[in-house]
Amino acid sequence: MRSARRLNLNGIVINVAALVLVLSYALPYVYLLMTSIKPAADVQQIPPSFFPVVISFENFRDVLQSSTLPRAFASSLMVAVLTTILSLAVAVPAAYVATHYRRRITTLFLLFALVTRMVPSVSLGVPLFQLLKSLGLLDTVPGLVLAHTSAAVPLALLLMAAFFEGVPKDLEEAARMDGCTRFQAFLKVILPIMTGGIAVTALFTFITSWNEFLYALLLTSESTKTAPIVIAEYNSVYGLAWGAMTAAAVLYSLPVIIVTLALQKQIVGGLTFGAVKG
Repeated sequence: MRSARRLNLNGIVINVAALVLVLSYALPYVYLLMTSIKPAADVQQIPPSFFPVVISFENFRDVLQSSTLPRAFASSLMVAVLTTILSLAVAVPAAYVATHYRRRITTLFLLFALVTRMVPSVSLGVPLFQLLKSLGLLDTVPGLVLAHTSAAVPLALLLMAAFFEGVPKDLEEAARMDGCTRFQAFLKVILPIMTGGIAVTALFTFITSWNEFLYALLLTSESTKTAPIVIAEYNSVYGLAWGAMTAAAVLYSLPVIIVTLALQKQIVGGLTFGAVKG
């Protein structure tokens, strides 16, 4: 009886702690959402209110009717999708070779990827600017994709290497005994069981590109300006447009939420991949 009560008490404590943790993460976003649906006059009131007295969608109407934000959203989406595809195309086979064919050079390769993650992005901004300028890729989608890929590939490589570590080498050996080449074994046997890990890596890569600010600020101007730059411009010398900024931020968060929900099963499977062996 005492053990059952103790288990029930532990379960209650865990649930309460989990609820507090979730609310601590959700509260800023809820406040952002509440602010976005307030009329312009209520946004500036002092002291501020958490819930809107009157629900208004004028902030969303204003930002959607602007000429810059929809185009910036399209640029952000195009750059993030292309960066994700290019990063996975490089990181997935590289991580597989680095983990399943251990050599000193592959170990150094993974170590180099880890070191590049430690380099501040601001220190690479000027060299990237000069490089893309010499290639004629400044203020272009391909140029920004290459810049984002240079930051995303090390992260994708380290994530995929961790997932490939959980794949038994016996699978490839069995496929080779059945007549597959190494590439066929990788394509037909290894990749199908790595969908969860690839989904997790794709999500993190997409978010990395989607939220990137510094490279977009340095390497773009009007034609390929991304959404984070446009949202930041609501803070100008004329004041801070809280209503428009919060509405744009809510809209900007929707693609990440949609992608996360769409890949939910694969993400859960990828995070638990390799947790149980045998």
